[in-house]
Amino acid sequence: MFIDVVPNRSSPSAVLLRESYREGGRSKKRTLANLSQLPQPLIDGIAAMIEGGKVAGLPGEGLEIRRALPHGHAAAVLGQARRLGLDRLLLGRTGAQRHRDLALAMIVQRVLAPGSKLATWQALRPETAASSLPALLSLGEVAEREVYAALDWLVAQQPRIEQGLARRHLHDGTLVLYDVSSSYLEGRCCELAQFGYSRDHRRDRPQIVYGLLCAADGCPVAVEVFSGDTSDPKTLAAQVDRLKRRFKLAHVVLVGDRGVITGARIREELVPAGLDWITALRAPEVRALADDGPLQLSLFDERDLAEISSPDYPGERLVVCRNPALAEERRRKRDALLAATEEALARVAGQVRRGRLKDAGAIGMRVGAVLNRHKMAKHFTVDIADGRCTWARNTAGIEAEARLDGLYVIRTSVPAERLDAPATVGAYKTLARVERAFRSLKAVDLQVRPVHHWLAPRVRAHVFLCMLAYYVEFHLRAAWAPLLFADHAPEDRSRASVVAPAEPSPAAAAKRSRRRTDDGLPVMGFRDLLRQLATLTLNTVALPLRGDRTFNLTARPTALQQKAFDLVGVPPPCVQ
Repeated sequence: MFIDVVPNRSSPSAVLLRESYREGGRSKKRTLANLSQLPQPLIDGIAAMIEGGKVAGLPGEGLEIRRALPHGHAAAVLGQARRLGLDRLLLGRTGAQRHRDLALAMIVQRVLAPGSKLATWQALRPETAASSLPALLSLGEVAEREVYAALDWLVAQQPRIEQGLARRHLHDGTLVLYDVSSSYLEGRCCELAQFGYSRDHRRDRPQIVYGLLCAADGCPVAVEVFSGDTSDPKTLAAQVDRLKRRFKLAHVVLVGDRGVITGARIREELVPAGLDWITALRAPEVRALADDGPLQLSLFDERDLAEISSPDYPGERLVVCRNPALAEERRRKRDALLAATEEALARVAGQVRRGRLKDAGAIGMRVGAVLNRHKMAKHFTVDIADGRCTWARNTAGIEAEARLDGLYVIRTSVPAERLDAPATVGAYKTLARVERAFRSLKAVDLQVRPVHHWLAPRVRAHVFLCMLAYYVEFHLRAAWAPLLFADHAPEDRSRASVVAPAEPSPAAAAKRSRRRTDDGLPVMGFRDLLRQLATLTLNTVALPLRGDRTFNLTARPTALQQKAFDLVGVPPPCVQ
């Protein structure tokens, strides 16, 4: 069978579908159909099929992929956000659906690829979309001003949204975790931008301070932004008011670091509010208990935990812990800092001997800078005069500090019948979950820093947006734990004592050693898994015969992608 084109002088050539056959030993041909009235693309398609081609057309003239967008990661993250009811929580009864959709898009985009608001706007426009997210939310054309308007709308809804999160994750009598961090800003125009203690080690930049409230499992519930010169304890009053007045919680146990829940805050804010607390004592307070108080180091000859009481803390419980691993780490770090300080002091002494430093005042300034660099002034005695600089280690002070290596004291008002000593230690250690949240917020995951906004409401909106993105990421990490380098069976972990470091469960240890899950899938980090899901693309395909007609075709999920969607509980995109 073949297509025969018969020239015609007076009219267009005839296009005939013919077949050849043999009769009487001679080769003949007969016409099966006249294709002259068919469009040329259809004739070409028939010719291609006769030659063994596909229905799509001739080789090189088949289905055309007009555009391919990363799709799997956007579908998974958006699906998780909707399963959490975040879209309904954002909208509430406001009726501002356009603002809600844009805010939800910014939250999901923050998980997918954190960036500036300008970069987010570009990623949400149909022309410059970085993923299928705009299509999944049917955003249409997005103006730059709409992104900022949605951001302003979101911060206005923050009290209502946080109340909704509190109803889901907090209740009377529960543990509430609270910690404080800071991030630097670009520019100096924002009224919140002030110089203060920089956890980013950027003393050259003004910063903001923000406090994060989490449920006992580390799920974020609320965040508040303060000016950059606000001290940690001064942020506590706002959280007490939030818990009591806005969240309507009659009684909770607030767990906070020793730098946040201080003795003054306990007396002036927590006790009047009727809240219990779990915190820790500062190093001077621990030293006072060991020198003149009830803390006897012989208590830890055969155990690592003991509960004591002191008249300096009436009505409270003190749980003393000694961690040998922590003691060894502190000894190692102190020895390294002492050696580094002595090396720097030796360089200063060499300059004095060579006559480059002669005046006692100049020598003292140089030595002071060396001692303050590693906070080692308490461990050295220095003799300085014109043309002279000698030093020696304060051996007695170093030994006195070394006695308390690995010791920490947890202070709580919760009665023993409600929370025994090991449970109290475990509750205090849950603060590590807030620190994990800060790491996700500030590192490559969500990039809360640097902050480029100049208006205080926009800065607060930015931090709140990052918190909501971490809310989605928190639940994604929990769902994807079997595929990640995370302990997906923490209930099976063995632990000799709550003070000792937790060992990974057997299932997690086996997963990490093999780099494979039980069903043979590769194990990877959270960001790597998102990148793997992004390879599942959404393709806009044009028909060969009708180039103006297009349809969407998704790639087929791999086994790893299918498992990720199954764990989230979201159906994977189907092949169209």
